[in-house]
Amino acid sequence: MKKEDWKALAMIAAFYGLLELWGITCPIKYLTGVSCPGCGMSRAWLSVLRLDLAGAWEYHPLYWLPVPGAALFLLRGRLPAALYRWGIGLICGLFLVVYAVRLLTPGNMIVVFRPQEGLFLRLLGIGR
Repeated sequence: MKKEDWKALAMIAAFYGLLELWGITCPIKYLTGVSCPGCGMSRAWLSVLRLDLAGAWEYHPLYWLPVPGAALFLLRGRLPAALYRWGIGLICGLFLVVYAVRLLTPGNMIVVFRPQEGLFLRLLGIGR
């Protein structure tokens, strides 16, 4: 992995660490009031660390996907470009399908659509 990749990962981790300290667990949900496709992933991995795979599945059924996704990213220079693109496309597609299903599932408390609670609409005086 290149030095720039490590710097980028460190910056992302630091950014999310700061957001967490401010009580913002998801910047997308905070700004828009709409959960992102990865919503529940952190809680899922905390469940995995407690060996609670059923709980991890409930938080996000694709909790296992970041591991092969990271491997794909780390090996991108050694893989054929078509295989890398196919793998990234498959991962993105799976996330979008699961996201749509979770958004359309009544009573889902993990993935929500509440734009009136997002910062954007609150700043405009429209949200609550």
